[in-house]
Amino acid sequence: MATDKQPTVIKKYANRRLYHTGTSTYVTLEDLAGMVRKGEDFVVYDAKSGEEITRSVLAQIIFEQENKEGPNLLPVTVLRQLIRFYGDSMQALVPSYLEFSMNNLSQEQQKLREQMAQAFGPGAFQAMEEQVRKNMGFFTEAMRMFSPFPQPSSGTPETKPAAKNDAKGGEANDLDSLKQQMADMQAKLDKLASK
Repeated sequence: MATDKQPTVIKKYANRRLYHTGTSTYVTLEDLAGMVRKGEDFVVYDAKSGEEITRSVLAQIIFEQENKEGPNLLPVTVLRQLIRFYGDSMQALVPSYLEFSMNNLSQEQQKLREQMAQAFGPGAFQAMEEQVRKNMGFFTEAMRMFSPFPQPSSGTPETKPAAKNDAKGGEANDLDSLKQQMADMQAKLDKLASK
């Protein structure tokens, strides 16, 4: 939701209080979550150092939302996978992929709601499954866009002989290993998308 309007400035003080400079009032993390839901843009600065801390405050909002009673948005398996991506060779691709996926989900959100409303009852799961298939297709396409290696035409990963164990062979072996991991991941994605 990009607008020409400048984002609201929120200042965070040492006592952990958040000050909304637009309304000249103190706000809570729940208030900031409400602003996000309404599409209001804001940035958070540490009042003492002036450092922008928006990312950590948003992460804190997610943490608090996940700790509330009721259904969680992030399953444990997703949280574990995100943690695994830190320091992994795929780490640089994850933010772009997540942003692409979330934008796509936001665009499809209204259509999904309408389908669920029409099909609520016995057909509700069919509409949900169809949407999941579409999202998996988008996921597969996104991963293909980010894959620097061509995929085998047969749809199954190719295996390559191990490289020699010298300096160049070690680099080639690492590259072959990375190619194999990417091919394996693509094969799994293709298999999931076809279900």
